[in-house]
Amino acid sequence: MFELYQSQRAMRAMRKAAMQRGVVAVLDVGTSKIACLVLKFDATDHIGELDGIGSLAGQSGFRVIGAASTRSRGVRFGEISAMQETERAIRTAVQAAQKMAQIRVDHVIACFSGAEPRSYGLDGRVELEENMVSEQDVAQVLASCDVPNYGQGREVLHAHPVNFSLDNRSGLADPRGQMGQELTCDMHMLTVDGTAIANLAHCIKRCDLELAGIANSAYVSGLSSLVEDEQELGAACIDLGGGATSISIFMKKHMIYADSVRMGGDHVTSDISMGLQVPAATAERIKTFYGGVHATGMDDREMIDIGGDTGDWEHDRRTVSRAELIGIIRPRMEEILEETRVRLDAAGFEHLPSQKIILTGGASQIPGLDTLASRILGQQVRLGRPMRVHGLPQATTGPGFSSAVGMCLFATRPQDECWDFDLPVERHSNKTFRRAVRWFKANW
Repeated sequence: MFELYQSQRAMRAMRKAAMQRGVVAVLDVGTSKIACLVLKFDATDHIGELDGIGSLAGQSGFRVIGAASTRSRGVRFGEISAMQETERAIRTAVQAAQKMAQIRVDHVIACFSGAEPRSYGLDGRVELEENMVSEQDVAQVLASCDVPNYGQGREVLHAHPVNFSLDNRSGLADPRGQMGQELTCDMHMLTVDGTAIANLAHCIKRCDLELAGIANSAYVSGLSSLVEDEQELGAACIDLGGGATSISIFMKKHMIYADSVRMGGDHVTSDISMGLQVPAATAERIKTFYGGVHATGMDDREMIDIGGDTGDWEHDRRTVSRAELIGIIRPRMEEILEETRVRLDAAGFEHLPSQKIILTGGASQIPGLDTLASRILGQQVRLGRPMRVHGLPQATTGPGFSSAVGMCLFATRPQDECWDFDLPVERHSNKTFRRAVRWFKANW
C-alpha cells in the first residue's frame, strides 16, 4: 500500500530538487482529458525558501514552455479504472508536452478529482515554555491537534494550518518570533481514499516518471480561479469536470472545506446520447455547439441536424429542435447544482461574510449556466477562468484548464502543511497530544 502521509516530506524534497534543476511538469488526470504543462524556473536561487506560513511562502518565477492535452482513457469519476489505458494517455500527454518544450521531464506533480474527499476542522493548543514562539512551538501545536478516526484505508492529502492565535490575538498568519503565553492553531485536514492515490502513483511510476507531489483538484482549481479578494473574504469554487464536480471553499487565503459530487459533463453527454439515440461523440459535438439550459421561443424553431452514418437514410437525416436538446441538458445540470447546494449547506457556507460562487471547469461553459446556478444556489455566481501565467498557450487558458494552471501555482507557491515541520516525539501528559503523536508516528 502506498503510504501517502509517510511520503509527503519525501515528495516535497523531491519537488524542491526538481525546481532547483529548473524543470518540472504538472499533470491533471481528469475523466475527460489529461493535461500536462512543463514549467521552467527562472529565479532558481529563491526556489524552495519557505519564509513564512501563508499562501505565498516560497513563491518563485516560472514560465510554461510546454503544454499538451489528450482525451482521457481509463478514468471514471476522477479515479483510475483501467491502468493500461490511463498509462497510455499519460504517456501521450507528457511526450507531446516534452516535444513542445524540447526538454526531458523526470518529475511530475499530479492532481485528481475523485477519491471521495472529506474535510475535517482540527484545533490544537500548547503552553509556551519560553515567551517567544519558536519553530518547535509551531510543530508542537500542529501535533496537538486532535486527529479524528477518519476510517481504514484513507490517507491525509492536505493538512493546512489556517489560523494561529497567540493569547487573545487571533488571525495570525505566522506566529514565529512573537511574544505570548499560549499558542492555538486551527488546521484543515483533507482525507481521500488511499487506493485511488495508490493507483495514480503506480500509474505514474509505470510511465517512468517520479511523483514529486499530489493535490486535490478542488484545491488547485480554487487557487487559479479565485481572485485574491475572493480567497480572502470567502468564496466557493465549483469545478464542473467531466466525471466529477469538485467543490472547495476558501477563507483567509486558505482552503477550509472540499468535497466532490460524482457527476459532471460526461453525464450530460450520456443523457443526450441516450435521449437522441446517437453515438457519444455526436452527443458531445451537439452539446458543445448547441447546448444550453434556458429555452426561448426561438429554440422551438431552431432545428439541429443530428446526422449519422448507419446507412438508414431516415435515421441519418433526423433533426431535433434546440428546445428538445435543452430539455435533456437542463434536468441533469439542475441535479448537479442541487447536489452541490447540499454540500455547501453542510459546510455552513451561508455563514461566511462573503458568499460568492465561482463556476469553472469544462462543463461550466454551457450557455446560461451561471444564471441557473444563481437561481439554485441563491448566491452571487460568476464564471471563472484560470489566471494567466507566463508562457501559457492561448489554447490552455479556458475554464477546462483551471486545475492544470492551479497546479503551477501549487508547485511554485506552496502553502505550508504540517509535514513541513519536525513534529516532536516526546510524550506529554495531555491525552489529546499523546494520541496525536501516536497517530503521526504510525503514519510518518
